[in-house]
Order: sequence, then structure tokens, then C-alpha cells
Amino acid sequence: MRKAVFFDIDGTLWDFYNHIPDTTVTAIRKLRENGHYAFLCSGRARAYITSPELFAIGFDGVVAGCGTHVELNGTRIYEKLIDRELAIHTVETVRKFGFRPILEGPEYLYMDASEFAHEPYGQKLMRELGERLVGITEHFGAWEINKLSCATDNADREGCFAALREYYTYLIHNSQVAEFVPKGHTKATGIEKMCEVLDIAREDTIAVGDSVNDLAMLEYAGVGVAMGNATTETKAAADYVTSDLHEDGIYRAMEALGLLD
Repeated sequence: MRKAVFFDIDGTLWDFYNHIPDTTVTAIRKLRENGHYAFLCSGRARAYITSPELFAIGFDGVVAGCGTHVELNGTRIYEKLIDRELAIHTVETVRKFGFRPILEGPEYLYMDASEFAHEPYGQKLMRELGERLVGITEHFGAWEINKLSCATDNADREGCFAALREYYTYLIHNSQVAEFVPKGHTKATGIEKMCEVLDIAREDTIAVGDSVNDLAMLEYAGVGVAMGNATTETKAAADYVTSDLHEDGIYRAMEALGLLD
């Protein structure tokens, strides 16, 4: 039976330095040779999924922005954009409560460099995105975005979350980072939309991830796989826990599930 496998990127396919183990590449290519589908399924917006090395592995499509953007074989089949009035209200609100936002869209990420230039993640975005990273203030109100992430250190988290709860689901990574995803969207909804187009049954899906924004897809998929380096909560939600990404985790999981035979 043909399976559809959905892979998170960060902490699953590669590490913070974008290193992809050779065994991961081998496993994904092999499962596709065996007739199965392989998809990227990331919290990253599509604008931040551009690595030639990543796409050279070979994927059938992309679920980006926690299910807000779905494309198959290079064709966009679903897009959820935050409307302009809500986007402006959101940015003004998160700033009022002391958050530092990064707005994430299909073509660009928006960040005020002065707020993140001295932090490793901000430097990483500036280094990797180039012209795809532009200023929030510089383009105020003209953003095209699917979701946003915020640095929440030294801010009124509870006040902000309460003020915008009507519009967003919050993915709390830790005391310093939270994602704001439009209500009704998760990696699981993105998988569901992809499978509707391909006529793939839910029980024939496999999801692989490591963090809080992977919980919905691990619980939705026919088989949920957590990496050995995953959070405790993510491992608890999985059907199968493999080894660390640097210890052949993807290869071992795909082999155990019979996709490499």
C-alpha cells in the first residue's frame, strides 16, 4: 500500500546548522523509489523553505506555515493569508504587550533587524533569507503573511495571549518563543488537504517530528514518529520513537516501518 510520509524540517531533517545526515537523504530517496510519497511539513513559512540542498533530496510537495500553505509538485493547492486589518491589529497588539514579532509569509519574512540583530536566530535569518527578509516597519500594513512568531521574553505573555485568543492558536515553544497560527490550521489540516487531493487515506500517512508544533500531525497521522531528540511531550504523542537525527533516526524509522524494503 502506498504511504505518504510528512517530515518536519528543523530538528528532524536537519539541525540548527542545516546539516542533513547522509542516511536521511538515502532513506527518503529510497522510500520514493519504492513508490511512496515524501513531503516537507514545517512550521516554517514557505518563504523560509528555499534550501537547494533540502529540495535536492526529492519531495513531492510542501506543507508550510503549520498548514496555512500547501503545494503539490510545485503547484499551490491551498493558501491562508491573514487579512490586512487583522495583521495590523495583531502587530500593534503584540508590540503593546512587549513582544518582538517576525511575520511569516509565502514570499517574504518580515522582521525589524534592530530587534533581532544581536541574537543567533536573527543572524541566521539575515544570513539565509537575503532579499526574502524585509522590515516590518518599512513595509507596514503591506505584509502578505500566513502566521507569525514572537520573542516573548520580558513581556506580558498572558495579557497578549488573552487579547488575541479569538484569532489564533498559540504554540508555546518555551518561555521565550511562541507561534501564532490562524485558528483552524495545524500541520494536521495541511496533511488532510494534501491527502484529499491525492486520495490517500489517513491510515496510510506517517508523520515525523520533534517539537510542539508537530503534536497535531503526530496525533492525526496513521503513524506518528518522534525523533530521539524530540521533546518529552512530542515523544508521548508518538506511536514510535526513533533515534536522534544524528544517529540515523530517519533511516531507522523508515526501515522499521517497512518503507525501505
